[in-house]
Amino acid sequence: MSLPAGTHVLKDPEAVAREAAERLIVACGETRSERIAICLSGGSTPKVLYGLLAGPDYASRMPWERVHWFFGDDRAVPWDDERSNVRMVREAFGHGGRVPPSHLHFIPSDEGAEAGARAYERTLLDFYGADRLDPDRPLFDLVLLGLGEDGHTASLFPGKPAAGEIRRLVVPVPEAGLAPFVPRISLTLTALASSRHVLFLVTGAGKRAALTRLAAGEDLPAGRVTSTGAVAWLLDEAAAG
Repeated sequence: MSLPAGTHVLKDPEAVAREAAERLIVACGETRSERIAICLSGGSTPKVLYGLLAGPDYASRMPWERVHWFFGDDRAVPWDDERSNVRMVREAFGHGGRVPPSHLHFIPSDEGAEAGARAYERTLLDFYGADRLDPDRPLFDLVLLGLGEDGHTASLFPGKPAAGEIRRLVVPVPEAGLAPFVPRISLTLTALASSRHVLFLVTGAGKRAALTRLAAGEDLPAGRVTSTGAVAWLLDEAAAG
């Protein structure tokens, strides 16, 4: 299998999470702005990463007062639902802890996917300070993403309209391509591309088939992610095969 450009293979999910932590801290250090914007991903390996950032090995190296945390997607469920990325991030960061409450920009989910998508797009643009994105001024300093077994990323599933949306920054996803089959809200490829760095975290043998399809040139949403800077892939040995 020919792995994507910018791929680094590490031993296991813990090693992937630690490498991601190091790269996130470097990205924060490169940012000259008073505010740093990081877009978070759901999933088990990112959860390990967030726990590391809030833990003793990394917490003192993070500029917590400058970092604003956003979400690449979420399920349209209550924030205390076990399927919610909000709940996962809160638990991983320690229910606030070092993160100023106003710096966690959750995707609204209580009024449905369409209303939540429109509200979150407004949140992004208000933070950005303009009504449209400038290609020379990225919205995010770093975007974290995962890879689904079907080649989706965020909640952009193959063959679904959201994966082809180019005008909006945030879209409702009425039908998920994989379980759990609940409506979702997702950033679009346009929003994800407005980033200085993109970092995919991919672990487990279950992701090997999707990586093979990407390597073969199949047009999957994960393969269409771009950035103003580098798109890097961190894989564990099980995923890389």
